[in-house]
Amino acid sequence: MSFSQSQAEMPSTKRVAVIGGDGIGPEVTTQAVRAADAALVNCEQRIEWEWFPWGTDYLFEHGSMAPADFLDQLGDFDAILLGAVGHPRVQDHITLNGLLLPIRRRFDQCVCLRPAYLYEGVESPLRNKTPGSIDMLVFRENTEGEYANVGGRVYQHSDHDIAIQTSVFTRRGCERIIRAAFEQALNRPRKRVASITKSNAQGYGMVLWDEVFAGIAQDYPQIETESLLVDRAVMEFVRRPESFDVVVASNLFGDILTDLSAILVGSMGLAASANLASNRCHPSLFEPVHGSAPDITGKGIANPLAAILSAAMMLDHLELISAAASIRGAVSSLLRSPDRPRTPDLGGTGTTDEVGSAVCALIK
Repeated sequence: MSFSQSQAEMPSTKRVAVIGGDGIGPEVTTQAVRAADAALVNCEQRIEWEWFPWGTDYLFEHGSMAPADFLDQLGDFDAILLGAVGHPRVQDHITLNGLLLPIRRRFDQCVCLRPAYLYEGVESPLRNKTPGSIDMLVFRENTEGEYANVGGRVYQHSDHDIAIQTSVFTRRGCERIIRAAFEQALNRPRKRVASITKSNAQGYGMVLWDEVFAGIAQDYPQIETESLLVDRAVMEFVRRPESFDVVVASNLFGDILTDLSAILVGSMGLAASANLASNRCHPSLFEPVHGSAPDITGKGIANPLAAILSAAMMLDHLELISAAASIRGAVSSLLRSPDRPRTPDLGGTGTTDEVGSAVCALIK
């Protein structure tokens, strides 16, 4: 599976669909676009941004999160930048299945990458953790597993209400996410892969997962491996986070563990992610992990760094390597200096716009 393209094949202008979405989504996405534009000032490539007003506001007005043909509209873009989905007045399964999950499935965005890195100047809630000591990259399976939405309900609204939710694990799905994790581990200094499982209780799907992991590991004798039950993995993430390098997990386990890893490195406001399509015929999607945060929407204090770092992942994916590196360098410089603005989640008093402006200034 290839997630790259040679620079010579790239057109000079890339088209990116921007969906600000709900809550703080538009606030942080605006700063991500600003940072990407600042990083591209001295590059030959450019990005043409097209904004779409989809999300719960669109739902309240039109009865759906997006128009019926929204996937067709997105199909011709080179990438998608998403802010967040979710609203207190709407159940989460409606917002997710109305926008985000259909995008992942339609464009076969089978790999979700979620890095967790402890920056200098950011304090982990774990004691005595030094900058860079926590540096993990979680590969989350993104199109099947526990999020497959297979099942049904009968006898609703009665005492006999029955709900059946089925997880779906295929050999193809397991193989491509696990192999992608091993391939990435080859390019990292520690060359370690940890698999997260629960095969002692899930005797079919997770047993298949374990079998595929063991088989693929034989193809990479230079990679050190371990397999952890998810309940033990939660414990070890806290007890020995430095030992984790590349982690590969199912859809649900990867989602839960990356919320934990984000907090271990200081804030959900630093948690970036990429949803990578299996081939270049489809756009990949980039988004912060933190969600819509309705409690701080409109207050101007949302941390934009997760969205900005997601934009850097997008630039990497588009082979705009130097621009991506300049964003990450600016974020690192910002966090390293106690005199530069930071938002309240990181112990500061800075606003979303002040932090975004500071990143752009450091890029320039």
